[in-house]
Amino acid sequence: MLVWGLGIEARLLHLQVYRYDDLVDRAARQQSRSLETHPKRGEILDREGRILAYSVDADTVMSVPMEVTDPVATARQLCEVLECNASQRDRIQTRLGEDRLFAYIQRRVSVDAARRIRELDLEGIGLIKESRRFYPNKELAAHLLGYVGTDNHGLNGLESAYDEQVRGRPGRVLVQTDAHNRAFSRVESPPTAGVSLELTIDKFIQHIAERELRATVREHNAAGGSVIVMDPFTGEILALANEPTFNPNAFSASTSESRRNRATQDVYEPGSTFKIVTASAALEERVFEPGQMIDVSPGVIRFGSHRIEDTRNYGELSFADVIVKSSNVGASKIGVALGPERLGRYVTRFGFGQTASRDFAGQSRGIVHPWAQLRDSALASVSIGYNISVTPLQMAAAMSAVANGGQLIEPRLVRAQVSGDQRLEVAPHVIRRVISTETASTLTRMLEDVVSHGTARGAQIEGYTAAGKTGTAEKIINGAYAPKGHNVASFAGFAPSTRPALTVLVVIDDVAQFGGAVAAPTFQRIAEASLRHLGVPPNVGALSPIVMASDQTADQNHDAGARVRPVSTRALAPATPSRGATVTGLMPDLLGLSERSALGVVTQIGLTTRTSGRGFVSKQTPEPGAPVSPGQQVTLQLDRTPTLATRVVR
Repeated sequence: MLVWGLGIEARLLHLQVYRYDDLVDRAARQQSRSLETHPKRGEILDREGRILAYSVDADTVMSVPMEVTDPVATARQLCEVLECNASQRDRIQTRLGEDRLFAYIQRRVSVDAARRIRELDLEGIGLIKESRRFYPNKELAAHLLGYVGTDNHGLNGLESAYDEQVRGRPGRVLVQTDAHNRAFSRVESPPTAGVSLELTIDKFIQHIAERELRATVREHNAAGGSVIVMDPFTGEILALANEPTFNPNAFSASTSESRRNRATQDVYEPGSTFKIVTASAALEERVFEPGQMIDVSPGVIRFGSHRIEDTRNYGELSFADVIVKSSNVGASKIGVALGPERLGRYVTRFGFGQTASRDFAGQSRGIVHPWAQLRDSALASVSIGYNISVTPLQMAAAMSAVANGGQLIEPRLVRAQVSGDQRLEVAPHVIRRVISTETASTLTRMLEDVVSHGTARGAQIEGYTAAGKTGTAEKIINGAYAPKGHNVASFAGFAPSTRPALTVLVVIDDVAQFGGAVAAPTFQRIAEASLRHLGVPPNVGALSPIVMASDQTADQNHDAGARVRPVSTRALAPATPSRGATVTGLMPDLLGLSERSALGVVTQIGLTTRTSGRGFVSKQTPEPGAPVSPGQQVTLQLDRTPTLATRVVR
């Protein structure tokens, strides 16, 4: 008995003193494990607050394999619920039979599947909460939004570029087993949701761009294409579409070709759209004047064995007509006269050979050769958009610089970052001035002629003046030019040309026709629908703006406590006031109207607007009922909470 008692004491001493720490650690590892839980990602919204991407909670099936007594039977019961195939069942069975403390069975299962698994009450099987990313509009803006992997990390697009901000901070969950070896969880620290992104994208314009691009690609049996719509004064991208596209809800079922953002990752030789850079440099450096004549006969120019041709012999053309008729011979002579140093300086100023925006991951810089090494033949090629490669985004930014009066503005996708009540606005970023306002104005008049009677007649928009340039370049395949009939057709332009609201770039890959026949009509359809949607008033054949009710009517309304309302001008004949005469009226009440509705009223009665904030009109200057005259600027303060006001509808 003494020996037996001493043995017991020795064993207890060994377990409780010498092996205490080791055994406690083993027990903790067997009974519990602390896991990191993924936070809920912030939402992604368009410029009007419409949801483009959000996260929902979903149950994930997990296991504690060491607590599973019958892996075969457990795997069979799970697969009856999860509808596994044979290989998936074998994989689950293997996981359940491993000597591990934790294993995922299936991530983010349906609500019904989670309920049925709870009812099974299987040993070593439990459920934990995770968030699942959902894109309600499917393919809409897929290349901009990107997609999220199973570990809640952004893998492409904005989901990747702003992953750190949108992902949030993870929490921790303690997974334990009870006395009956059943797994359960307890939250140690909750995750913190990420910030939401408010984009510059307009969901409606994005839909227009995707619809028209898809129709053009199918009509011409093209390999693909890109469309970019942006505000030339702020750099805000209103739409960016690529074809082919994919569904980010099921991105693994798509190909890498369809997931590639052609507008920022692909490069192409821009062809004649690049002549805006050549012309800008020549005008800015005063090497040529708009009316200066250039001999382009006999329609061909040779640099050794290198030959550049026009579609026909134009004889003599003015500098302006070289751009309007898109003469390759004339543009080549302009480029050679500029020389490599001056032309190269403007290529760099316009942003080529550099990344265009911080909002796009993996974008290309394009291909720009060292200018000091270029001979006349290579310089002539660059002047007409060959021997240089650009991205569609770079080309859209360059055309916007002409549209806004000469400033290169960084294209941007994110308008604001929102976290709770905090809102961090992203301001426009002017990179540099590339040309003077005078040069931009002169070039705009030339580009208007390109649309009105040049190579881009298909880009004409009823009610609006448009300016732009067509481009056609032979496609490069495996480092060599493809046979005739394989072109990259493009058009870059803006409208209305007098005060541009939109810059639109269309690039169609691998077509037999030219840019004027393929890309210009697509520009016309996209620009026209977008201008109508934004409420931009026509600048061709428009009625003279007439403001409101008369002073007498306004006084009567004021006495009755009613609000002054604008009178529609649609049915009125155009007024023809004498020189120096002014037409005055009273300012309508815009309080409580949405931004779009207020802009529609203001533009209808011939006033201009300056807005700040987002949402509904909370303050306006001039005040309701104040005298106003056509062309006067109205300042609107917007707030997300609508102002409650009584309105009289007659």
